[in-house]
Amino acid sequence: MTRPLPLRRRTFLRGAGALLALPWLEGMLPKAARAAAAASPLRVGFVFFPNGAIMPDWTPTSEGTGYELSKTLAPLAPVKDQLLVVSGLAHDKARANGDGAGDHARSCAAFLTGAQPRKTSGDIRAGQSIDQFIAERIGHETRLPSLELGIEGGRQAGSCDSGYSCAYSNSVSWKSASTPMGKETNPRSAFDRLFGQGADAKARAERDFYRKSILDSVAADTQRLTTSLGQSDRRKLDEYLTSVREVEQRIERADAAKAILPPEGYIPPKGIPEDLVEHIRLMYDLLLLAFQTDTTRVATFMVANEGSNRVYKSIGLNEGHHQMSHHRNDPDKVAKLQQIDQFQIEQFAAFLSRLRDVREGEHSLLDQSLFVYGCAISDGNRHRHEDLPILVAGGGAGTVRTGRHVRLRETPTTNLFLSLADRMGIDDVDSFGDSTGRLGDLA
Repeated sequence: MTRPLPLRRRTFLRGAGALLALPWLEGMLPKAARAAAAASPLRVGFVFFPNGAIMPDWTPTSEGTGYELSKTLAPLAPVKDQLLVVSGLAHDKARANGDGAGDHARSCAAFLTGAQPRKTSGDIRAGQSIDQFIAERIGHETRLPSLELGIEGGRQAGSCDSGYSCAYSNSVSWKSASTPMGKETNPRSAFDRLFGQGADAKARAERDFYRKSILDSVAADTQRLTTSLGQSDRRKLDEYLTSVREVEQRIERADAAKAILPPEGYIPPKGIPEDLVEHIRLMYDLLLLAFQTDTTRVATFMVANEGSNRVYKSIGLNEGHHQMSHHRNDPDKVAKLQQIDQFQIEQFAAFLSRLRDVREGEHSLLDQSLFVYGCAISDGNRHRHEDLPILVAGGGAGTVRTGRHVRLRETPTTNLFLSLADRMGIDDVDSFGDSTGRLGDLA
């Protein structure tokens, strides 16, 4: 009997006008190599939140492996063993350095670039961001070199912060010093980009009209593939297809809800839920799918733009985030800001738990990923750019010693980024942004 050949890593399910990438399956490896979990690729993601944090409630009081999670970080308890809390990182290029006000714009532009943005509303210049630095070198290995997601849109022209271009406040991903990467805030558009539905506008319109699932389009190919898979891969494929179907259904429900809820005469964008929690979760789920299918190995996600004045009504608040961040030590505002910090951590924790539940051989998708969660402002009241709120999550394929809190002193955040690039197989450079070396505390 002829043995079936291993599936190619870039195998797709095909149907009429549809192309669906597959998750990592054991059948994609030669039989002798199927026990080697290291065959699963390493992914890296960067999650940004705005306006700093209430640092006394963020920073753990103890160090090392025996540390206790702080009040704000408490929701991360289920994945504590996959966390590295890093205190003492700084972003010098987010500081004024003679340019005066504009800390929000500078901090956002510097967060992943380590570069001082030019103070201008027109001829913008920052630096290449670490995600694009990595994508430039490994992006050819996947269908999408990188993925940029967000919750809030925003223009890339004009002045948004004390003479600084809006592009600086609305973008963390920069392809080059003068080219910010546009982010996708609409879950349906992001889904279409991942699964190939966005290229043909006519086909997309027909699919929306008939409400036909992409899974229905590839049903025949799915059945053919299933017969050639082992029991473990069949279960994994079923779990993956179920998650794709659930995301599709939630996006469609969001579309239907938007058609009912908006005021008379207002035509909302399709696919963006009214509920903030659902919007954030959908974007996290799309990010998970992007990594699970190996559609990309590099991603950024802005849970809000820098300087965002969003009102978090879902947690009972009625004041704008940025407005409250200048709290002048008002206990009531400080308490409300801590609520926002913890709310965002709760969403991130739920995402990490879902990554942990996705298996790739003997490991999880979280084991095979590295995520940086943070921003380039610590104290939003005084616009401080040292002792930043930074987390590293994920095992990095065994290259990061997690379950710890490490405390540094005025260490460039770009040192961390350079160390992450090493783990992504990019070790041919000695510097990135304003880095002064690699961060030896990861391993």
